[in-house]
Parts: sequence; C-alpha cells; structure tokens
Amino acid sequence: MKHSLGTLRTVLATGVLLAGAAHTMNAQSADALIDKLVDKGILTVKEANDLREEADKNFTQAYSTKSGLPDWVTSMRLNGDLRLRYDRITADDPAFVERDRFRYRLRFGFTAVLKDNWEVGIGLTSTEGTGQNSSAADPISNNQSFGDNGAKKAIGLDKVYVKWMPVNNGTWTATSTLGKFGNPIVFPSTMLFDKDYTPEGFAQEFSVNLDERHTLRGLGAAFILDEVSGDTRDPYMFVGQGRLDSKWSPKVSTSIGAALLSIVNRTNLGNAAIPNIGGGNTRMPPAGAAGATATNLAYPATAFSTLYTDATATYTFEKGPLYNAPFPISIGGDYLHNFAADTDNQGYSLGFTIGKAGKKGLWEIIYRYTDFQADAWFEEVAESDFGANYKFAAPFAGASGYRSGSNIRGHWIKGTYNFYDSLSFSIAYFLTDLINEPAPGGYDSGTGRLFVEAVWKY
Repeated sequence: MKHSLGTLRTVLATGVLLAGAAHTMNAQSADALIDKLVDKGILTVKEANDLREEADKNFTQAYSTKSGLPDWVTSMRLNGDLRLRYDRITADDPAFVERDRFRYRLRFGFTAVLKDNWEVGIGLTSTEGTGQNSSAADPISNNQSFGDNGAKKAIGLDKVYVKWMPVNNGTWTATSTLGKFGNPIVFPSTMLFDKDYTPEGFAQEFSVNLDERHTLRGLGAAFILDEVSGDTRDPYMFVGQGRLDSKWSPKVSTSIGAALLSIVNRTNLGNAAIPNIGGGNTRMPPAGAAGATATNLAYPATAFSTLYTDATATYTFEKGPLYNAPFPISIGGDYLHNFAADTDNQGYSLGFTIGKAGKKGLWEIIYRYTDFQADAWFEEVAESDFGANYKFAAPFAGASGYRSGSNIRGHWIKGTYNFYDSLSFSIAYFLTDLINEPAPGGYDSGTGRLFVEAVWKY
C-alpha cells in the first residue's frame, strides 16, 4: 500500500507540475484534484501540502529560467482599464458657457511580488496640465479631453511604491507602504478624497480578526503635500483611521469607521506652489497684499483638523430583478467636522447602493446627497466631478466658472450595467449648487453635469 501511494504521489506531482507550467487555470484544476484526493482519504493533508509546495517550487524555477528573472521574483501582474466618457456641464446662469467634452482615462499597472513578502508597483495614467500650474498634472483627475487638433496626449506616473507585509498569520496582518500609492483611507462619499488621488508618503496598516465575524483595522499615514525649497515648513497631511468590518450573518454586514486628518504648514499651500484645482475654502490674501482680488488669493485661511466618520449597512437578498447573483442593498452616510474652523466647518452625505456591478449581467444604482461646507476639509483633494458654477470668484474659489471642491451641496445618481466581465456601461448625473454664493444677495448657482461612459478592464 505504501508503494502504491508513493507511485500515485509521484504521478500526481508530475501532473501538477506539467499543469502549472502549461497554464494557471490548469494549476487550479490540479489543486482541485488534490483536494478531492484528500477528501477521499487517498492523500493526507500533509502529503497534499507537500505536493503543492513541490509544484510551486518547480514552476517558479522553470519560470525564472525561461524569463531570465531573478529567483526572488515570485510573480508579476499586469492590469489596467480604459474609460471613454461623454461629459456635459450646464448651469442655470444664462452667462454660463455650456461644455460638451469627449474624454478618456487610460491606466496601466505593473506589480512585482518578491520573496519575504515584498511588493514593488508602478502605475501609469493619462493626464493633462492644470492650466493654472501647467508644470504639474492634475492630482485628482486622470481624464484627458479630446482636442488640440489631435495633438499627442500625456502619460503620467500615477504610482511608484514599495510594500512590505511582515505579519500575515491568519489573525494579524501588518503592511507598510512607501512612495506614491493608492489611497489607503476608506471613504464612501465624494467629500474626503477623489478616487483618482494617489498620495505620496508613508502608510502603516494593521488588521486583526477578532473572531469569524469581526475584523478591526487601523491606519496611520503621513502624506507629503509639497516640498518648499526656501522654507523648512513643508506642508504635510497626517491621517489616523480605525474601522470595524462585521459580517453578522450570510445576509447582513456592516462597516463603521472614524478618522482624524490634519494639515500642517498650510501657509505654504499657495496657488503657485501646488496645482490649484478646487474651490470653496475661505482664502487668505498674500502677506502684505492690499486689496486682494480673486486672482491673487493664496492659501486657505482656515487650518484643518478634521474628524471624519462613516457607516454602511448591507443586506444581501438571495436574488434580485434581472440579477443573476446574490443581490446586495446598502445604505450609509458619512460626516465631517473641522475643529480648527469656527464657521462653515461641517459636511455630511447620505445615500444607498442597489445591486453591485462587476460581473457579466450584473448592475447597480448609486444615489447620494452631499452637503459639504466651505471649510470642512481641504478643497484640493475632494471629488473633482462634484462641482458647481461660480459666477464670481472671491472669496471662495480663486476663479469663476465651474469648480469642484468644498462649499457645494447636491445630488448624485449613477447606474451601471456589465455587458461582460471586462466591459461596463454607466450613466451618471450631478445636480448641485453652491452653499455660499460669493456675491451680494447671492445668485443662481444651480449646475448640472452628465456622464455617459464605458469602461474596459484588462
């Protein structure tokens, strides 16, 4: 019997190795076969694990030999997406010039996984200059507009980072990230950050599985906002966030979080220092300036020590209308309070999500109402698509016209359908206005924005 088992193990190991070398999906089938043999008692768990370890070892050696990569590179991944969008902006102000733009966003990423739990990543993206600081690209949008007589378009470095996970034992994980990376902060609404914002600096993340239902997570981060050559007071953003993710039953789950964000040395965040994309914060005239106007307003007048909280609850039905998978419905909200500002220092949003797109035949509808006061948070990192019309600039925008940032309230609704796993189609609409209108007696700042877009993932 021992001889027969040894022969079976050898034959099976050879099959696994050949399958792994041929194709990843075949390797997954070999894993399933090993699991079946364990279930039937032909192999022990230890023998199965030995087979998998030997298969991985031989496949890695063969791959390194064929590719010429060093043996400490265990895997490489390529990923990205292409989005084509029609973007229309209208406003109630008769003097507003309506805009129709055709735009694209292209992203491409490369990740190398190394031995000893290291990861190195690079990301490229479409980008364009900001207009007000053309030497730097827009930090909160990867969109590029068709135009300029078919001129060649720019590609920017969106991510360049190294990540290390020294602890990952099934209960505890600890991850350190350094460089320019995907935002590790969780934020469900449009207020705190734009989804395209990739901060630069350092982040330390922890998580612990309290039991089978609850996971506690913690984050500490320091983001570099600018490096000032003539001053030692570089502006930084410091972040601490904790959250509890819970799965109460197969159908009910919740997620709650709280974060404190602070910006130091904000006086070096003037319009000339960083791309001036957003509007909304109360601005402070430059030192010694007389009769400051909309064109020479400088850094935010208000400091930022902002509390951010969020909560989401999800119920998953067994099925839904025209939906071929378990059907989730989520409701949630978030809240901002800037303790360093005396007025206009709060923001909140409430909304729901029905369904979840991402796979062929699935769809989702998202709705959110947001009220984001002027000095609740830093205008330059908030959602770039959630804006309104400034007929006059001072003292909130720094320029007239359509501006994203703070000092905005309104509705946002989006529907998405996946025709294929790789292809989704969406329609979104924003209906907004300004909270404080910078003119005596105010004016009609009502604004509408329509997106019609398709996204291909690869």
